Amino acid sequence: MNDEKIRRPRQADIATLAGVSVSTVSRVLANEPGISDTVRRQILKVAAEHGYPVKPASESVAGALALIASDGVTGGLSVFYEAIVDGLRAGAAEAGMPFEIRMVREDRITPDSVRDYMQATAAEGLFLVGIDPNEMLRDWLQASMTPAVLVNGTDPRMQFDGVSPANFFGAYEATTRLTRAGHRRILHLSGSHRHTIRERIRGFEAAIAAVPGAEGRFVSLALKGGASHEAHERAAAILAENAGFTAAFCMNDFIAVGVLEAVTEAGLRVPEDFAIVGFDDLPCALMTNPQLSTMRVDRAALGREAVSLMLSRFRNRTVPARHICQAVVPVAGGTVVNVEPRE
Repeated sequence: MNDEKIRRPRQADIATLAGVSVSTVSRVLANEPGISDTVRRQILKVAAEHGYPVKPASESVAGALALIASDGVTGGLSVFYEAIVDGLRAGAAEAGMPFEIRMVREDRITPDSVRDYMQATAAEGLFLVGIDPNEMLRDWLQASMTPAVLVNGTDPRMQFDGVSPANFFGAYEATTRLTRAGHRRILHLSGSHRHTIRERIRGFEAAIAAVPGAEGRFVSLALKGGASHEAHERAAAILAENAGFTAAFCMNDFIAVGVLEAVTEAGLRVPEDFAIVGFDDLPCALMTNPQLSTMRVDRAALGREAVSLMLSRFRNRTVPARHICQAVVPVAGGTVVNVEPRE
């Protein structure tokens, strides 16, 4: 008897067999509009023939709309949110959830505009991607009992479901990597109004407080233009002070790249004279010399977990809100000496 397991086909396999893109397969399986009936039938036929589970119409799932802040996705963080959206699309497709996405200006979000978006897309649920709802929107979502999930977001009142990286613990671990390597005067370059980033600041402060003699300095960035350029300028000015700082934990990898450039220009060796740890594990972390030490965020997993939360909310709209934290994993790199934690 052949006990070999038969591998379940993936969306990529269906795409190859049907002669279309993976994104087209994802949209068809998620029952999104904009695909011709001929292509839709072909993809569903191939999926059925090769054992890919497709929900019958009688088991259809309510649709959801994702709103994503345009100032985030059209700037340097586009690669960060691209992976989250990929996870949302994949999770929605697997669940048979109709899914659409719209880019919006965060400062122009009102209950009326959100209601119009949702009506236009026949969506019952709302994903807020990288957006912290303002008071008016919060009140409307609660009054209307609209299922809402914060994606890469944290609700300090725990009124809405949400999923995010473990920002506090990730920042604590990132800073601890620097203190383990012997650094006692450490910078933290950051700047954002978002609750998720405030958690990283708290994690940095807690890690500094845990080590006798350690000193941290918070460096606030405006983040109005290029994050790397601003970080470069601020780091260069601080290094010129000769204040004795020998390391930096950076809010994200773009900021870390700017700090690395400033440190190198100052004639310091990395990591011997000055150590750096970033956050997010973006593609730029692989392009620095030495390669950036950072903290990996599984962005696609955030999207998939958000879909799971939405499905649960569809089933019961009155249960208490839940928040899921995804672990943030250290990436070795070469900008901090790697020291194994003590047992």
